[in-house]
Amino acid sequence: MRKIIFSLGSWIFLTVSSFGQAVSENLQNLDKYQEQLPFFQELITGAQYPEPPRNYDGFPFLDTRSFENGGLTINRVFYPDVPLLYDIRYDQVITFHPLFSQKLLIKPSKIDGFVLSDGKEFVQLSGNEGYLYDKNGFYEVIASGDFRLLSKHYKVDRRARELGDYIGYYDEYEDFFLYKAGAFYPVKKKKDAIKVLGVEKKAIRENLTRQRIYYNKDRRKYLTALLQLANSPRTDQR
Repeated sequence: MRKIIFSLGSWIFLTVSSFGQAVSENLQNLDKYQEQLPFFQELITGAQYPEPPRNYDGFPFLDTRSFENGGLTINRVFYPDVPLLYDIRYDQVITFHPLFSQKLLIKPSKIDGFVLSDGKEFVQLSGNEGYLYDKNGFYEVIASGDFRLLSKHYKVDRRARELGDYIGYYDEYEDFFLYKAGAFYPVKKKKDAIKVLGVEKKAIRENLTRQRIYYNKDRRKYLTALLQLANSPRTDQR
């Protein structure tokens, strides 16, 4: 009987201790939570983020599956050092609640833009709703000038064709656009960008080709260099 009482007492003690430890750990985050409370009050209107399937090869996020500190602009207010993930499958921005360690979806209508830890800058733009992968309208701003060079990152989930540990996987893509005064100009071939920017072929040969910058080798690098060329006074055709 004494053994039973002793065991029951030990179990109660351990349970209370574990609960107390959990509360203590949460209270350590409380100061941070209260400090950023106005920010998180903006966030909590979003739902909890559903975890992606574990039986898929890869992850639906851009570059990394781990939270890294970035910057977030909500309702024209910029918040630095915000833990962020960018789900490019559904075009969703995610953070986590510091007190309860929950992943939260940030309501897209509140987001003006965000910056990831590697410096990639994203803005929310309207006017491209006819584009299949526009979704919430987040585009990376690669370069700016008279036109902006934009990138749309997205992943598409696919079903595995063979039986194995995974039932599916993610294919990653990147589409490019030139943007000016609310209008999107899709860049599917290099001639699309050359026509929109009005750069002469001679200038391209003397600059990009001479530097061995080729569209088929690195589209991002080529289009960035082309935009810089278009912005230079000697090649301005407009």
